[in-house]
Amino acid sequence: MSNIASLLKAEISRISRREIRAQVQPLRKASAAYRREIAALKREVQNLRRQVSLVAKQTAKPAEAKVAEGSTQPLRFVAKGLRSLRARLGLAAPDLARLLGVSDQSIYNWELKKTVPRKEQLIAIAAIRSLGKREVSARLEAIDTRPKKKVARRPR
Repeated sequence: MSNIASLLKAEISRISRREIRAQVQPLRKASAAYRREIAALKREVQNLRRQVSLVAKQTAKPAEAKVAEGSTQPLRFVAKGLRSLRARLGLAAPDLARLLGVSDQSIYNWELKKTVPRKEQLIAIAAIRSLGKREVSARLEAIDTRPKKKVARRPR
């Protein structure tokens, strides 16, 4: 009796292994195909990132070259020069800040040598140096005529 039971048990396990193998084989193939596809996509993303960084480097160089071509000397900042520019143009610090597109505090910090303007701001300062009082006042009026954003204030 135990011989028939063990034979039956062995046959059931053999058939079940064969059925499981038949069910699992397509899953294994699909999994391997997905892994290959993921690896190919990762390689493609890596190549695209390299290309983007190269293009970014190439586009950054012409912009820097244009700035360098415009002025033969590198731009440098002197706090005393900014104060004298403001005095020459008859501007208050907030007016110069609006003209440059920075905060009032930035102008004060630059003049007190606490901070130094960024490259873009240095370019804007250099552009203002060549202007006269009339042109500066015209630009300030143009800035003032733009619609202002409403600022929500906290109730007191």
